[in-house]
This record gives sequence, structure tokens and C-alpha cells, in this order.
Amino acid sequence: MSGRRNVLVTSRSFSSGSRDLLGELRAAGLTVVRGPTDHRLHELRPLLADAVGWIAGTAPVTEDHLAAAPQLAVLARHGVGVDAVDLTSAAARGIVVTNTPGANTEAVADLTVGLLLAVLRGIPAGDRRVRAGEWSVSRGRELGSSTVGLVGYGRIGRAVAERLRGFGATLLAYDPMLDAAAIRAAGAEPADLADLPRRCTAVSLHAPGGGRPLVDAEWLAGARDGLLLVNTARADLVDEPALAEALRAGTIAGYAADTLDTESTGAGSPLLAEDLADRVVLTPHLGAQTVEAIDRMGSLAVADLLAVLGGDTPKHPVRTAGGPGSASASASGSGSASGSGSASGSGSASGSGSGSGSASGSGSASG
Repeated sequence: MSGRRNVLVTSRSFSSGSRDLLGELRAAGLTVVRGPTDHRLHELRPLLADAVGWIAGTAPVTEDHLAAAPQLAVLARHGVGVDAVDLTSAAARGIVVTNTPGANTEAVADLTVGLLLAVLRGIPAGDRRVRAGEWSVSRGRELGSSTVGLVGYGRIGRAVAERLRGFGATLLAYDPMLDAAAIRAAGAEPADLADLPRRCTAVSLHAPGGGRPLVDAEWLAGARDGLLLVNTARADLVDEPALAEALRAGTIAGYAADTLDTESTGAGSPLLAEDLADRVVLTPHLGAQTVEAIDRMGSLAVADLLAVLGGDTPKHPVRTAGGPGSASASASGSGSASGSGSASGSGSASGSGSGSGSASGSGSASG
């Protein structure tokens, strides 16, 4: 058995910002070992054997991975989402799991507004026309005259709202984890999920996934003509075939997203059809990809990893049922936005960082 204290790093983006976080780990007396970012077990097994800490990206961390790491004390997720981590197995082995809530909030909010403007003014389609030698114009709308609905009013939803207020937009918000008073206090008008498509110029999704799509055929059928959709949260919030039909019918005028439902399988999405190119804007998980967000995520991950290895309590533990101190599935304060009940009738939950247990999606996760 090695006498070194090894920290395995499998996050692709860790320490790729402006700070030398690898150097900070080494300065703390740790040996940094890089591993495959896709977490192939046969390659990771010998690296896990001596690892006391693990900074992981978005790839799955299974019971088999954790069983191969008898010395592992802390798994620091370089990002927010922990759905790919076997939290039950980690808790059973006494492994502390941490994440980096709030680190990408500003970056995702910026991208959300950028994507909204892209579809509101037809910017990518205009670029394609100019490159093709065409100078025909399309007429868009101004944000100041728009009503924007936010599905999920946690950290990211509120950061988006803060930006949109600067444009003069009217803001509605649906969040089943917040009562009406909390939503009003945070600067938006509470609304039912089913009311948003008929009342809004645009709807932006900031909820966790994992359940049935919130934007399905029934929801789309209630939309006012020309509704715009933005999704910087989770692909499975949207029924993509139903959305493609609504785009072709003109009910939905445009869709901008930082994710696709089929990206993990390699299958083609109906939203990639050539006839929808002028109405669909897609980006490849750019939400968390700023120098500042990468620095924040890395700094939080390193601080918590060093705290655990030093015998202290981390600031951002992910607690699970069966784990110490909480029955919460996550330390990030996100609940479930599934269902279509009114945000005004649900009780407030206590969250982390933002002061709400709201249904806030994390946007693009960093690997």
C-alpha cells in the first residue's frame, strides 16, 4: 500500500480556469492523480485503490467504483448535480460527498438571457442569412414589453429575474417549493404552471429533471401563438417530439436550449431537423463554462475536500437518507418541479444558499 495521500481527479474542467487548483492540492501534501473522465472502471480500479479523495465530473460513480476505493474519505463533485453518484453506497461506506451549489449561477443566468435574446430577435437565423448573401430582415420583440415566466425560482431563476428586471420585463414565476408570498418577496408574480404558456411571451426553465416532462403536448396546446421557450436546465423537462410539432405549427415561435434529451445516446433529436434550424438555437452545455464559474466550482470542491481530509466539516455536504445529519437528497436546496399545481398553495422549504428550497435546476453541469 502506498504511503502517499492520493487525490484522484476525473473532472475534465477542474483547474482549467485562472487558478492553479492542482497546485493547491499538491501544496497541501497531496499527490494528484489524473484518471479517465468517463470513469471506465477497469482503468480507474488501480487508481481508486490508494485514493483518499476524488474530484469527479459528470460521469457515473457507482457502487462498484466505491467498492474499489477502500481508503476513500471524500468524493467532491465538481459541479452541482449528484444524480450520477450512488449516494446510498457512499453513505454506507462513510464516504462524504460534496458538491458546489451556486458556483455556476451567474454563468447560467447570463447564458439564459443570451439565449432568450437570440430567439426573441432571431439573431442566429439572421447571421445565417447574411452569410448566405441575404439581407432580408425579421421583426422581433423587445424584452421590455415582454412577459417572461420562470419555471423554478431558486438561485438561477432569481438571477435570471434580476437580469430581466434591468430590461423592464414583467416576471411571473412557478415554483411548487415556494409559497406565493416568497415569490412576491423575490420580485415576481406567482403563477400556475399551466397558466404560463398563455400569459407569457417567453418561458424559461430552471427546474430539476428526472420526472415526466413539464413541457408536454398538453402544456404546449395551451400556449399563445408565438411563445418562446428557453431551457438551460434539464433536457427531460421537455417532450422534444411534441415541441417539434408545436414549432412546425407555429404555436411555439422559437426554442433555445443548452441541452438535448438524446445527447447521451447519440440518437438524433427531432429538434435538429433542418426545417427547424431558424427557430431552434442549441448550445453544447455552455452554461457553466466561464472562467469565473470554473474557478468557483474548483475552489469550493478543493476547500471541502481539504476540510474532510483535515477532519473538519465541509461547507457543502450532500446528505442522503441513511447519511449523517439529514434526509435530504441534496445539499443544493433543489426540490421537484414536477406536477402542475400552483406555486401559491405549497409550503416553503428551506434551501441552501439562496434561502429557498426551490425547484431550481443547475443548468449546465461541469465535467
